[in-house]
Amino acid sequence: MVRMTAVALDPAVSGPPRWAVRAAHAAALVTLPTGIWRLLLATGHTAGYTDAGYGAMGFTGWGAVYVVGLSVAGEALALLTLGLVRPWGEVLPRWIPLLGGRRVRPMAAVVPAGLAALALTVLWTPFLAWWALPHPHMTVLGQTLVGFLYLPLVAWGPLLGAVTVSYHRRRRAVRPELAGVAPS
Repeated sequence: MVRMTAVALDPAVSGPPRWAVRAAHAAALVTLPTGIWRLLLATGHTAGYTDAGYGAMGFTGWGAVYVVGLSVAGEALALLTLGLVRPWGEVLPRWIPLLGGRRVRPMAAVVPAGLAALALTVLWTPFLAWWALPHPHMTVLGQTLVGFLYLPLVAWGPLLGAVTVSYHRRRRAVRPELAGVAPS
């Protein structure tokens, strides 16, 4: 039987700044409004669409499964931001098969998070123009409400980017004497 010892958090790595913790929590929350809206669509509520528009969008059957999956996946990805300010962003939880208890290499978190921040910024920034575009399958009130529900997503990429930079700075700022390296 192989026994693995627990890997302790690196004492040379400082804790995250308060602003980064708040930004990580905000990033995890910005997907909730649209996720809840999509869940309403999946349960048969028109949620801002006209009856004809709701039918044309195909939110029943597999369409409902798709929007529920999109909501769950979006929130799960947003929650990963918390790993950049929590201990499981430095040492993987023990329950993860084959990898549990191992230290996270900083670049293994920084590179995907940085690319995701860039992609999310590019993806969601056009939603700032939501109200300038026609939405013929939506009611006027629905178009307004959906615009406000999607507006927080514009902040997701920049929030993730800021938390990623903070994580990178903390993880590379290890004092040499604590890392087992002789000071120069």
